[in-house]
Amino acid sequence: MTRVNPLRRGLGAVAGYVRSAPGTYVWLAVLFVTTVAVHHMSPGFEQHFLRRRSTNIHELSRTPLRVLVTSAMWIDGGRWLPYAFLYTVFHAPAERWLGTARWLLVCVAAHVLASLVSEGLLLKAIRDGIAPHSAANTLDIGVSYALAGVVGVLTYRIAAPWRYAYLAVAALVFALPLTEAPTFTDIGHFLALLIGLACYPLTRGRGKAWNPKETLTALRG
Repeated sequence: MTRVNPLRRGLGAVAGYVRSAPGTYVWLAVLFVTTVAVHHMSPGFEQHFLRRRSTNIHELSRTPLRVLVTSAMWIDGGRWLPYAFLYTVFHAPAERWLGTARWLLVCVAAHVLASLVSEGLLLKAIRDGIAPHSAANTLDIGVSYALAGVVGVLTYRIAAPWRYAYLAVAALVFALPLTEAPTFTDIGHFLALLIGLACYPLTRGRGKAWNPKETLTALRG
């Protein structure tokens, strides 16, 4: 009887998981490349370079489509590993469950709508004299709006009553920053969560919801 090397079996399982969520891991690979590129830039050039790819008011008024795409290809802060973890925990399960096309639609909806609404609110604040005019060039890049949207839609992946506990934790995480001096990005994250929840129609026909109790029972038995 041929014994399978545990390391080889483990690598095969990882490779299979990655293949089951191609969009997630291609996106993550792009973020790895762009993060490495940022680490090779001087601080001054980095700020100028990223601002040109930011969904701030100035860039949205000039080239909205370009910055809405490019802003999702960079990470503010240059830390890739936390995103690798978050993509594996949230994006990959969502893509495997919904399928790549529906998952991508949730990501695009959350990223685009949350960016436009939050920047619209910032523009109003500038016009009302609440925020300075320099805020029109605020650096606003990253993938967190899409991530918040996926966190929201994953609520429907979990069976009741567990989904309500999951939703309560998610809502608390994104609502807590709104209780004290919220920024436009804090508002954008909460909006993205709501947009993900509004994507319920995309979850229909995607199979039975996951029940943690059944999983625990299977592991014990």
